[in-house]
This record gives sequence, structure tokens and C-alpha cells, in this order.
Amino acid sequence: METLTDHYARLTAAGDLTPDAAQQAALPEFDRIRAGLAARAAHKGWFRRAPEPPKGLYLWGGVGRGKSMLMDLFVETVPVPARRVHFHAFMQEIHAGMHAARQKGVEDALAPVAASVADGLGLLAFDEMQITDITDAMIVGRLFQSLFDAGIVVVTTSNRHPDDLYKDGLNRQLFLPFIDLIKTRMVVHEINSPTDYRQDRLAGSPTWFTPLGPETREQMQALWDDLTDGQDTPPHVLHVQKRAVEIPAFRNGVARASFYDLCGRPLGPADYLALADAARVLMLENIPRLGRSNFNEAKRFVTLIDALYEARVRLICSAAAEPEYLYVEGEGSFEFERTASRLREMQSADWAQD
Repeated sequence: METLTDHYARLTAAGDLTPDAAQQAALPEFDRIRAGLAARAAHKGWFRRAPEPPKGLYLWGGVGRGKSMLMDLFVETVPVPARRVHFHAFMQEIHAGMHAARQKGVEDALAPVAASVADGLGLLAFDEMQITDITDAMIVGRLFQSLFDAGIVVVTTSNRHPDDLYKDGLNRQLFLPFIDLIKTRMVVHEINSPTDYRQDRLAGSPTWFTPLGPETREQMQALWDDLTDGQDTPPHVLHVQKRAVEIPAFRNGVARASFYDLCGRPLGPADYLALADAARVLMLENIPRLGRSNFNEAKRFVTLIDALYEARVRLICSAAAEPEYLYVEGEGSFEFERTASRLREMQSADWAQD
């Protein structure tokens, strides 16, 4: 099986990928891991110990730099059983498994779950490691230690340096040993490309689709498929002040939700700030005309746009009308002119890069 360096070179030569120096600088780390896994897979001696598993890789950097793409390509090249999973979905799986173990009276609920995850695997590849929940923070250290003890090699992507994980979180001092574990058992490598390929995909593309209808839905779906590479997009749960706020679809910093999901429910500034921190692109669908009949939803929408605007999140919308004609009557219509102006500004091609 070819190395990732060879695979990358073949794809760039064919024009399927654009060569990127920062991405190429990360390739030797992946090839180092592949060689170590291959050596372990080839070991068949009864009297000699198998080679130690290679250190894993913690690949971090800004959104749209190709971290997930490289990891996906790498998983295709490894010579051992591998699993690729979004980190958030994985942690939900762990919590569900622990709950089931407790129901059976298991005293240490994490132990059988970790053993089950490791069974038959050589490599675990996590996308978008991010710790925002104290429950995750309190178990992730033991979980990863169990995986490492079982010989599992871990590769993960993240938008944050390990030192910034769970930053300012409750009881963060209890989380610090996990950061040390990452630095001990994984190579921390920054992918520092000047190019945001996700923004490049949006270059020249409309970001405001109106009026609502089948054509608009198809355009939004096509853009979503492009931004997410047609991959699975599980829900993403934001933990805000001990509450769970679910975003219906999320992948690689791109979130998708309807107007009702975000503005039809009793959400507030803290929820929208958490969303703006987690996502770099938000696709917001089915924004209706606003007025007296949905005044509360309109107020939440204004708060949402303010949070996205301040965080420089790229916004893609489908709506019943252009921004200036969304809210034309009733209390609050005058104040909405500021929001309409922001929505118009956010449509500029280089807005999120300012």
C-alpha cells in the first residue's frame, strides 16, 4: 500500500488536489505512523515482542486548511484495522456505553467501554477534537490512557493547540494531565497554511438564496455537499451553562440549521456565542418574513446575527426575501435596519477574511 506522501503526489499530479506546502510538511508524520503500524502488523514472532506502537499525531490549525482531508486520505493507506469518527460523536457513544454499563451494575463503567472500542483496532482517527463539556473533560484522560495501553494509535485533528483545550473550563486543573498525556503520546503538529480552502470554495458563490422554494433548497444542498465533501454530518451538541443545544448537522467547522432550530426555540446570547465559537461557516435555512407574528423569533435572529458578525463567521442563508425586505412592518422594523446592513456586509466575498 502506498505512503500518504506518494498518494498525495499522485493526487496533485492528477490535478485532484492543489499542492500546499503546509500540508506537505505534515505528510512525514503520517508516513512515520504508517511505517510503525506496518511493522507491528508484520510481526509474527512468538518469542520476540512486537514493536512498540508509534506515537500518534495531534494535527491542529485554522479551519479550512486541509486537516480532515489529510487524515481521511491517511486512513485509506494504513495497513491495520482503522476507524475514523467525529470526536463529538465518539464521546456521545462513550457516554451511551457507560450508561448501559451502569445499568448492568458495572462499578467502573468506563473500563468495558474502552475495551470494546479498542477491540480489533490498530488506529483511531478523530476529527475535530474539542472539549467543551465538563463530563467529557473528566473522563477523556482515563479513556485515552486505556486506548494507549491497549496499543491503539490515535490521530486527531483540532482547531486548537492542546494547551487551549477546555480553556477556562470548570475544574480545568483536573484536565491538565490529559494535555500532558497528549504531548507525551502524540506528536503535536501545526498545519499553518495561509490558504483557507473552505473559503476558496465559497469564492464567487452566492451566500443569500431567495425566494424559498425547491430551487433554493437544491442550491443550498449542493453547497452543503461541497463544503462537507458529501460526508456524514452528525448533529453537534453545544454545552452551554449546563444545557445541551443541538445543531442538526455539523462537519469540519461547517454547521447547518434551520431558522426554527436557532430562533424558534428559547435560545439566548450565550447559546449563539457558543455556536459562533464552534463554527466558521453557518448555513441557515428557511428564514421567513419577520414582523408582529414572530416578534420573539425576530429578536433572537438579531441576537444570532450579532454573535456571528462579531466572530466573523461566514453565513449562508435561504430566506423569504432579501435582507432589506425581511422585516418591513411592526415593532422593531426600524431597529432591524442595522441587522439588514450587517447581513448585506456579510455577503461580501472577503468579509470573513477581513
